[in-house]
Amino acid sequence: MNAIRILAIALIVAGAAALAYGSFSFTKETHDVSLGPVEFSMKEKETVNLPNWLGIGAIALGLVLLVVRRKG
Repeated sequence: MNAIRILAIALIVAGAAALAYGSFSFTKETHDVSLGPVEFSMKEKETVNLPNWLGIGAIALGLVLLVVRRKG
């Protein structure tokens, strides 16, 4: 397998995952106050919404890379 084919398959899989899940969450830890040896930290959960056009575009680009590579 060459690099273009691997990239195309990765784009198709990522696009399908974006359409299936629609968003992903992660936890961000921030250090707010530090008083000598005592440190207070806060964890924030953030969610990133993925638009449908992003998933569709990734799948389309992956398919185009597969087809163009096969013709060339």
